[in-house]
Amino acid sequence: MTDLLIDVSATRQHTLKSRIDCVGVGLHSGAKVAMSLLPAPADTGIVFRRTDVGADIPARHDLVSETRLCTQLSHPDRRDVHVRTVEHVMAALAGTGIDNVVVAVDGPELPILDGSAGPIVFLIDCAGRVAQAAPRQAIEVLKTVQVSHDGASAELRPGGPTLDLALTIDFPSAAIGRQALSLSLTEQGFRASLATARTFTWVQEIEAMQQAGLARGGSLKNAIVVDGERVLNPEGLRAPNEFVRHKMLDAVGDLALAGARIHGRFVAHRTGHALNNRLLRALLADKSAWRMVSLEPAGWSQSQYGVAAKAA
Repeated sequence: MTDLLIDVSATRQHTLKSRIDCVGVGLHSGAKVAMSLLPAPADTGIVFRRTDVGADIPARHDLVSETRLCTQLSHPDRRDVHVRTVEHVMAALAGTGIDNVVVAVDGPELPILDGSAGPIVFLIDCAGRVAQAAPRQAIEVLKTVQVSHDGASAELRPGGPTLDLALTIDFPSAAIGRQALSLSLTEQGFRASLATARTFTWVQEIEAMQQAGLARGGSLKNAIVVDGERVLNPEGLRAPNEFVRHKMLDAVGDLALAGARIHGRFVAHRTGHALNNRLLRALLADKSAWRMVSLEPAGWSQSQYGVAAKAA
């Protein structure tokens, strides 16, 4: 006799059912870019494939090479080969439970789309997902690790069997001000609270960024633009606290570069890409601060009914 107890979706790795493609522009380059999400075998993880130069870049925290206004990864052996603005794709994959995928792109930057992870979640839903034979693993935080810089801080603490996040932001602009958000990273919570939150900037910074070769593809169609007390986007905000929601979305994407799900509690104030990456490096460099655990309990196996079943 067999007791059917655990949904396989919680314990098994997942990939996409089929390939899905899109075309957009890079936020910083302004160049047209084509991106494809491709199914990948179990234990592949997330890999960014630069089809224009024939190079694969694993989604790893130690390959982060730039954090100014985005997260950029560089090839481990070809440091001049990179892919930037990976955080929204990483967040969408983490938030929808995709463990293994190849993200193929024909240039050095991913398309910004509408400035959120919403369109990427839509692509994932269109492609569908499928469970794989290999069990999922997670990084269990065993002790608190903290980093800080210039009034900003981020830490990972021991917690429950998920990633719980608590984040505050504080900007002098009256349109943003101080905002706080707490969330357990479930797929439902990600879709409802984080996925559609857009990136944001200030009108006075746009010219300086463009002179520095950044934000050339930015517009009111893919970013919230703030001018003092005003939001310049004609449609306004998607939520009153869209700013902190987007900062948490970025954190989910940056933390997904750990290479496995994190089970613990993320607590941060005014954090950004640089501090998020420093936190991952600090955690994973301290072997006493974490351990890798399998999410499939010992003695369980996948049944023909698509669930994990404990044999009698």
